[in-house]
Parts: sequence; C-alpha cells; structure tokens
Amino acid sequence: MSRGRPPTGFVPPDRRSATEFWVVRHGESTWNADGRYQGQTDVPLSHVGILQASSLAERLTGQHFDAVYSSDLARASQTAEIVAERLSGHPTVQPDPGLREIDVGELSGLVLADIEARYPDYLRDLRADPWATRRPGGESMADLFARCGAAFERLRARHPGGRVLVFTHGGVVRVAVGLALGGISGNAWARLSVTNTSITRVLLGERSGTLLGFNDDAHLENLIEATEADDVLGQAT
Repeated sequence: MSRGRPPTGFVPPDRRSATEFWVVRHGESTWNADGRYQGQTDVPLSHVGILQASSLAERLTGQHFDAVYSSDLARASQTAEIVAERLSGHPTVQPDPGLREIDVGELSGLVLADIEARYPDYLRDLRADPWATRRPGGESMADLFARCGAAFERLRARHPGGRVLVFTHGGVVRVAVGLALGGISGNAWARLSVTNTSITRVLLGERSGTLLGFNDDAHLENLIEATEADDVLGQAT
C-alpha cells in the first residue's frame, strides 16, 4: 500500500476541480404539516417552515458561496430567499427545475390512509421494488436519481473547485448522497432520514465523490422538531 492512500485504494475528488455542494432540504410546508403527499405540487412554507428557514439563515450569516441554486417549487425557493439575504454578497437565487422533488403523480394531495385505500397494488409493488416502482402517473426513485443526477452534473461542471448552496427536497438530498457514495441500494435509500432545513454536504468530482456531512440540523435545537416524513419514504414531503 502506498503512503497516504486509504486501505481501499479510494482516491477522493481533487478539490481543485471538484465542487462542494451544501444541499438543504426546504422548510416545513403547509402540506407537510397536514401529512399530505405533494411531490411537484407547488405548496408554500408553513409558519414553522418560515421559522426553520430563518434559523438556518442566522446560522449561515456571512457565509460565502460561489452560487446559490434552488428547486423552482415555492417551498424550496422561499427557503432559499430567506437564507440568501443573510449570505455574503446577497447572491441571487437561481431556479433549476431539475432539482424538483420526485413526481408523485396521482398521489398528490393524498394522505397515507387515502393511498392505502385507493392504491394497494402500487404499495405492494413499492414494497417489492422500492427503486424502480413508479408513483401512479409519476416517477420512481430510479427516475429521480437520473433526473437530479444530471442536474448536479451540470452544476458541478459549471463550478469546478467552487462551493455551491442548493435548496431542494428530501428525495433530491438522497440523490446527492448517492452520487457522493457511488450509489445507494433501494432499501438503504429509504433509511436516510432528512429533516426540514437540514444541511448535507457532498464533494463531487467528475468520476468520484465524498460525503462530508449528512442531515445537520443543529440550528433547529430550539424550535419545534423538524419534519422528517417525505414522499420517497411513503410519508408526505
């Protein structure tokens, strides 16, 4: 084994060309509070979500990022705007539809009890194959990974050696983790708990990645417990 190389032989991304992403899940939405699936339905932040975003903004006050991007859905873009006001240089939030949450199709607006009553076949298929099963009229986890993986690759190529702040959704945070780790199995994917306004940090290179930090929500210690449920896990996002 050569000096300085990990036992596995893994070579981490070169920080001179790789991009460090700080990936933030949006604050609690009004449908999070109601336990409703939302996916790509445009739902605003709840009062709690605004408080969560404000707490994150206070934590990140004065931090510098080379760029700030957000899903174009309101719950993410509202969170992004609240935080961006406190960042160094007051950067413009750039919307990117590729960072949207998984499309839940016909499940939008439903609570879990509705889905259990109306879509038992879907839930059976989801248990058998959580990775490839599509939401009725929507996307699968595999679809989400392909779409959002392409979005992260575009941003990585645009900001080599930079630090980028991304505001998005629970499913997309899992995509970032998967990219950093070289993939995540379908069953392990569902075990990643992502709270509202938590920070996940990944370093992504052209052919490798590293997970630097996951689900950091220390700024919420004095607030109501952050919502963890989301569409990817069979709860409401």
